[in-house]
Amino acid sequence: MSATGTDTGQHVIVVGAGIAGLAAAHRLLQRGARVTVLEASDRVGGKLLPGEIAGVRVDLGAESMLARRPEAVALAREAGLADRLQPPATATASLWTRGALRPMPKGHVMGVPGTAEALSGVLSDEGLARVERDAGLPRTEVGDDVAVGEYVAARVGREVVDRLVEPLLGGVYAGDAYRISMRSAVPQLFQAARTHTSLTEAVREIQRRAAAAQQTGPVFMGIQGGVGCLPLAVAASVEARGGEIHTRVPVTALRRDPVRGWRVTAGERELWADAVVVAVPAPAAAALLDAASPEAAAELRTVEYASMALVTLAYRRADTALPDGSGFLVPPVDGHTIKASTFASQKWGWIADENPDTVVLRTSVGRHGETRILDKDDADLVAVSRHDLREATGLTASPLETGVTRWTDGLPQYPVGHHARVARIREHLAGLPGIAVCGAAYDGVGIPACIASADAAVDQLGGDLSTVARLMADPVQSLHGGAGE
Repeated sequence: MSATGTDTGQHVIVVGAGIAGLAAAHRLLQRGARVTVLEASDRVGGKLLPGEIAGVRVDLGAESMLARRPEAVALAREAGLADRLQPPATATASLWTRGALRPMPKGHVMGVPGTAEALSGVLSDEGLARVERDAGLPRTEVGDDVAVGEYVAARVGREVVDRLVEPLLGGVYAGDAYRISMRSAVPQLFQAARTHTSLTEAVREIQRRAAAAQQTGPVFMGIQGGVGCLPLAVAASVEARGGEIHTRVPVTALRRDPVRGWRVTAGERELWADAVVVAVPAPAAAALLDAASPEAAAELRTVEYASMALVTLAYRRADTALPDGSGFLVPPVDGHTIKASTFASQKWGWIADENPDTVVLRTSVGRHGETRILDKDDADLVAVSRHDLREATGLTASPLETGVTRWTDGLPQYPVGHHARVARIREHLAGLPGIAVCGAAYDGVGIPACIASADAAVDQLGGDLSTVARLMADPVQSLHGGAGE
């Protein structure tokens, strides 16, 4: 394999069959490598999980993918899902704040407004006045990085952070806006803040650029049958191209031999590969890289994770009258338990079309450092979800069926300095030929970002494997000049 796709027939082992690992395998096969994917669990897909409730097909993990980035939609098409791609039936969402469901303000970037008028009805009069003062404030330096909440609060007040930024970021990272890195989590805002004194003007500039670039069309995309179908389709494509995927095969060690390449220990088996893609969460990656790169492993062990749970509820349509829209977000400052609810049957037209007599809702609970709620059993999580849904929407009916899906340590956290940590990890690994990492722990937690990280890992291996091929052709050089040995 090379960066140009030349077939060398070299063997690459991908550790992990989440969407990043599967995307890497898919791309490697396109470039002519032999590929083996090893997955410790009993299924592929990671946080993308299709399921069923009351006979309705649903997602029990991530349910949509950003369409303004090309990677996820492109991979879905390559995997044969082009005719099943569907945008949301409605893009209208609400905030449950100050005792009512209020329309999600328009004209913001991750909750940061371009004007105070955009937040009328969400902020207090004092909060609106604080936003107006942004234009007259002196520059707030962002330096090499800054917490989103810290910077936004300094410019437009804590109320914007607590009632808008926090619920939006919480929906993506399940984290704390006052800890999350602006450079890593909202990079376009970070870049604009470096060149604008006024934050609101920076937001307006981002919006102008988006308009000039004609970024039209849906922001998000789904898949008929659920986004959980994506990894299954990619896995089928990998196997159709001759790749091997093995589940229930935990990898326990990686060691590099300067002549034979990488020795991969999987249970009682030892496999050899010219290169390895490590596509597992940071703690597992750290354990695998301990021997080959203890420095990279030490950095990976500093990555924190948040846990969360999704509660899925099915109701008779005749018993259910929901507000319009796709659902609502919940600012934690209001003291409610759930952090969001999705009206799945209203958001996705295919669910409503397939199940005209049933309505499906989802709620999510749990944020970084918030363990007490997740210690409750499933029945309690359903009960608190029903309580909050009743308070927010007036829904009093009894569900036909409920389910709880727990994602323990499911979301990596991006604190201030995350970009520098990722750079150090990659720098430590750069001296080792034939090894690359990818996944949500590095450059973004969304599906397109994970796929992009897989593509980058494959690009990196393209050069590495060309070097490996030359070394294998010259055993003397291989023995005495192997990088990282």
